[in-house]
Amino acid sequence: MARGRTQRAATVGVAEHGSSAVLVTLAPGGELLDRRRVDLTDPGLPTHPHHHEGSWAVGRYLDSPWARPISLADAVGLVERVRASAVRGARAGLEALAAAVPAPIASIAIRVCPALPPTTEERIADNRAQTVADSVMYREALAAAAEARGWSVHWYDSERVFREAAATLGLEDVDAFLRAMGRSVGPPWQAKHKLAAAAALAAQAFSPRPARKVDPNAP
Repeated sequence: MARGRTQRAATVGVAEHGSSAVLVTLAPGGELLDRRRVDLTDPGLPTHPHHHEGSWAVGRYLDSPWARPISLADAVGLVERVRASAVRGARAGLEALAAAVPAPIASIAIRVCPALPPTTEERIADNRAQTVADSVMYREALAAAAEARGWSVHWYDSERVFREAAATLGLEDVDAFLRAMGRSVGPPWQAKHKLAAAAALAAQAFSPRPARKVDPNAP
């Protein structure tokens, strides 16, 4: 990877998984500048406090061998600890990325968030919300960290993003392009890396605009 700074604005694509995220950074046209995995939370914290501890607090999954008693107040407090850790981790991860990439970064692509109840208690209580609230928490932490750096945020739909990436490049199918990108850097190059790269490509077709993270129909 060239280390000389250029003036081309780069785009970061994100594929989050649990409390970590794969970040793939591309120059305009699809040149790979950086690929990394970042851990968003401190060691020892749970990765899914809404879905696990929150569910136990309201009586879900208590017959599971890993369940343990916890009060709703303690579960809510745990969620807030994890959220605060994710905010710090996202800031640190993006700061390290910006320092390493040989180009200024202008935008980031993050998977669109579904609409959720406003409070942690309501998210825990809602059977649908508790299954996605942790992932949303991590995406929101990354978005806030990006906006604090002045990056524009593009919210992508994972079911459309590969088609949008192909259209950005003027291709019928982006798969061969992504496979070649993976061969150029070697393993690991998994489905989440391809998703993050496609998200970065698709975002390059959009002009900066006010961020909007909520899609009521998103999964």
